[in-house]
Amino acid sequence: MDCVIKDASLYPSGEKKIEWVRRNMPLLNGLRADFEKERPFEGLTIGLSVHLEAKTAYLCRVLQAGGANMIVTGSNPLSTQDDVAAALVHGSEDFAPMHVYATHGCTPAEYEANIDRVLSHRPHILIDDGGDLVSGVMERHPELKSRILGGCEETTTGVLRLKAMEKAGVMPFPMMDVNDADCKHLFDNRYGTGQSVFDGIDRTTNLIVAGKTCVVAGYGWCGKGAAMRAKGLGAHVVVTEVDPVKAIEAIMDGFAVMPMADAAAVGDLFITVTGDRDVITAEHFARMKNGAILCNAGHFDVEVDVKWLRENALECREMKPNIEGFRLDDSRWVYVLAQGRLVNLASGDGHPAEIMDMSFAIQALSARHLVRERGKLENRLYAVPRDIDEQVARRKLLAMGVGIDALTPAQQDYLQSWRV
Repeated sequence: MDCVIKDASLYPSGEKKIEWVRRNMPLLNGLRADFEKERPFEGLTIGLSVHLEAKTAYLCRVLQAGGANMIVTGSNPLSTQDDVAAALVHGSEDFAPMHVYATHGCTPAEYEANIDRVLSHRPHILIDDGGDLVSGVMERHPELKSRILGGCEETTTGVLRLKAMEKAGVMPFPMMDVNDADCKHLFDNRYGTGQSVFDGIDRTTNLIVAGKTCVVAGYGWCGKGAAMRAKGLGAHVVVTEVDPVKAIEAIMDGFAVMPMADAAAVGDLFITVTGDRDVITAEHFARMKNGAILCNAGHFDVEVDVKWLRENALECREMKPNIEGFRLDDSRWVYVLAQGRLVNLASGDGHPAEIMDMSFAIQALSARHLVRERGKLENRLYAVPRDIDEQVARRKLLAMGVGIDALTPAQQDYLQSWRV
């Protein structure tokens, strides 16, 4: 099996991780059973670039159960778990080995080479997290545009890149906006990010959150989740925003709002979740307390200017795994977690299994939708069909043992009529 992984002998540990999440992902288990009967991806190759840990591995196996030839890489050099990658390459009693190209801590050049290795298999469908597979097609493999049926994008940053492509009129094939499906962003971005960010922070620092001032940069769904969990852990929460509507929302949710230039002077812990660059820069480092801790939960490592710190600090030191210390010219220290990459994945295991069960169910059903609609879709960004969202929600409620009401015919008529 052609692959690029760290150590094939690590597979037993990875297999245990995959088995654990399988036991806690009832939606994917149900879809696996459906796909084994339907075989919707028979004869098709799916190229996937998502944070390569156990939950992603089980998504790969569910798609494989539907007949897909899975070609897999990670979407971040620090989020790949080498034992999980080894488990996918090894295969199991129920699942065939897969082509995997991913190693924890790979260089940017190695990361790009792994993207290219996935694309060298000439996939029919792309499942992307951050847009690197699509960008790889656009920049280095344009010959694949006509072959690819479409793709699914997992995260806000990738959707922003796709919207830029669509606006420029260069979208190469149909893409599904999985990130903005209700059963993704309402739960994954808010509850998943909120919990997993503090899983990563707590695991890495072993410091208390209660009593500290936590600055959350960005009040989208991920920022809402981080602020909510920080408040729940006893922090004083400050939000920074550029959107006036979101700023008002943060105020009415009970948080202080101020510019980052002011927040820099009062924060003990900083979490960036904007999806944009240069959120915390030299002017902010200059105002920070001694001992301030900075981390990022946006997709790319551009929100905190770690490059400036490395080039200008008097001393750079690894304080412990995943914590870099930087001594500034007045002897203050600031600390950066996980090199400014996604702290919840680079310093943790990512979102809880029950949350990713919903997000990956949306991914799997959206991929099946692309196959069913092949030849009918234009080269643009599509919202996930409402029936997919509702199917996932109903499956989730069933798994939780929760029932809900249904509209009567009279109620349906009333809601659709202009007469009272």
